[in-house]
Amino acid sequence: MWMVKPGVAEFQAEAEFLHYAYATGGCRHVSYTCICGSGENGSILHYGHAGAPNNKVIKDGDMCLFDMGGNYAGYAADITCSFPANGKFTEDQKIVYNAVLDARDAVLQAAKPGVLWSDMHLLANRVMLEALKKADLLQGDVEDMIRAGVHAVFQPHGLGHFLGLDVHDVGGYLPGHPERSSEPGLSKLRTARPLKAGMVLTVEPGCYFIDWLLQKAKADPAQAKFINWANIERFRGFGGVRIEDDVLITETGTENLTEVPRTKGSRVRRNQCPDGKRRQHRPPWNFWLERRSFIHKFQVIVRSNKIIHHTPNRSGYSKN
Repeated sequence: MWMVKPGVAEFQAEAEFLHYAYATGGCRHVSYTCICGSGENGSILHYGHAGAPNNKVIKDGDMCLFDMGGNYAGYAADITCSFPANGKFTEDQKIVYNAVLDARDAVLQAAKPGVLWSDMHLLANRVMLEALKKADLLQGDVEDMIRAGVHAVFQPHGLGHFLGLDVHDVGGYLPGHPERSSEPGLSKLRTARPLKAGMVLTVEPGCYFIDWLLQKAKADPAQAKFINWANIERFRGFGGVRIEDDVLITETGTENLTEVPRTKGSRVRRNQCPDGKRRQHRPPWNFWLERRSFIHKFQVIVRSNKIIHHTPNRSGYSKN
């Protein structure tokens, strides 16, 4: 995020990440195609592929949604940062960012062994909907919104997924475990299993303003009544915000393996590094690949046999 500013192309941010992952991070691969969405491209969940190849020039006022991860010693990282391109949050950007951050925080505090992952998904959605309601973007009872599927209009993906040798790792829906739900939002989850100590998952709530989903909701009286359309119109073209961390389930709760700045605030300090020191040269924004990063922590945990192997046999696996 330090090198990004208006006028920089999305693919230049991708190149910065790839160079640092290989040259400094010691990675031979990355976990998946980099997603470097700015402005309305932040609402494309898997942006960055050949059909939408990170080729927009970042504009002043854009929110950036960067989803990238290194692959070190065969293990995948999957991390998303969202931030304003010009370094300063607008009031509307703060509303959405803080709603997602509060949802993330609620999950990190509530997740522990025995808790259903589907319940964590709904918890995150409730927190986010409450924040949007407080900002006068939504109206009505939050539980009624969830029953109507409004949460899936603004977050049309699951809360997260298993992480390991594959970025979307195996073990989501196995015999003897909860089956995939058909309910809005929950149907997108890659697992509904109860959490166990040793599991590693991503926690990635998001809030997006996707035109076709908003149009669909507007045409559905059951959903339209909960949305303040006069206020939601100013978010057309906003894109989205996603905050994604890689999290270990421990015996007592969670350990966040991701080291990126998440603090609420009005400004991104471009030349201030996470360790509090100022650097003369432009630092790479993906500093989680440094020594105290997620992937090194992950290796230590794996070697100490604290990680659950989600399935003993990977043959014949096809992704959801």
